[in-house]
Amino acid sequence: MKAVVIGGGTMGAGIAHLLLANGHEVTLSEADAERAEQGRLAVRRSLGRAQEKGKLADADAVFAQLSTGELPADAELVVEAVPENVPLKQKVLGFAAEKCPDAVLASNTSSLSISEIAAGLPGERVLGMHFFNPVPVQQLVELVHHEGVDPANVAKARTWAEQMGKTVIEVRDSPGFATSRLGVAVGMEAIRMLEEGVASAADIDTGMKLGYRWPMGPLELTDLVGLDVRLAIAEHLAAELGPRFDPPRLLRDKVARGELGKKTGQGFFSW
Repeated sequence: MKAVVIGGGTMGAGIAHLLLANGHEVTLSEADAERAEQGRLAVRRSLGRAQEKGKLADADAVFAQLSTGELPADAELVVEAVPENVPLKQKVLGFAAEKCPDAVLASNTSSLSISEIAAGLPGERVLGMHFFNPVPVQQLVELVHHEGVDPANVAKARTWAEQMGKTVIEVRDSPGFATSRLGVAVGMEAIRMLEEGVASAADIDTGMKLGYRWPMGPLELTDLVGLDVRLAIAEHLAAELGPRFDPPRLLRDKVARGELGKKTGQGFFSW
């Protein structure tokens, strides 16, 4: 089957990897040729690492099913993974809706309103398909549906996700959905505790890992996601749900200093 991934950054490359590794033909779409090539290289590196770990037999053969040309008219799934900006997401999904008339149109947003994204688009085809980083490893996909989506398209998206080995949860369109809402709430409180000197970053995280069996602590997770990304989501949730999601000053200060987490080498921890 054919799929399209729009956006070749960390999430888009991971989604493309996952689709390719499960036998699909994938078209990776980017804003220009240079970004498309960067996305291709990111996918190739990711597939290579999977082969080194014994999870793929032939990364080159899998990679051969990736293209960066025109969007195929017979694509069955489109997943956008562009930055968290509603007009941008509407623009790329609108383009895909015309080029791929029968495809399910999925947004990988972690917090934006699916109803708002679907406005002006063929809403019956639009839904949220929230993957988690790193996409090839994380088991969960959060499917988000709004009132106008066709249930048959939700079922198709579930089938795609389950065929890729993911566990699916379904939530209605609501600020932060289920995962971002809960994850950000814990993350913001952990940052406040650090800010107040309750405990060190390492001890806060160890408490959650050993006391609550989290695979990683909330501060390490924030470093992995990106402090700038977490700040944007928290600001959105605060606007929608109230001051309990207000970002702590410590988070704002770190983002202002460029301490964005693993991607910059410094966040709540040094990488």
